[in-house]
Amino acid sequence: MAQTVRAQRVKGRRPPIAAVFGVFAPFNGLMTRFAGSRYIPLWAIVRHRGRRSGREYSTPVAARRVADGFVIPLAFGESADWTRNVLANHGAEIRWKDRTYKVVDPALLPARDVIDAFPAIARPLIRGGAIEAVMRVRDAEAFVR
Repeated sequence: MAQTVRAQRVKGRRPPIAAVFGVFAPFNGLMTRFAGSRYIPLWAIVRHRGRRSGREYSTPVAARRVADGFVIPLAFGESADWTRNVLANHGAEIRWKDRTYKVVDPALLPARDVIDAFPAIARPLIRGGAIEAVMRVRDAEAFVR
């Protein structure tokens, strides 16, 4: 069974790749318009509810489809607001390839545990430690506890 990332992480430490992805923050508005469409299949939109405010948010993320749901690399670490919101609410919605999925059972996993979900070109980032963790979510329709 996969060990959760939370037990392994140094509190407050951001993954090294966060600095690279931070450059793209000004483009979030543009990415939000196109992410989740069939035109940009690498990007999805996570629709989540604020854990304290109750407000709805949409966050563009890189996502990979797996048999029972999605894996989402945590480029900004587990302390990103969207990550904490999805964990607190035990799920969210993901818009991917022009289709919306209700997802549940979020879990933080070491990226190395799901390396096969990523294309060969992305695997060196995982092996090198640039992406340390992923969030795995499952399709609500297929999930039976």
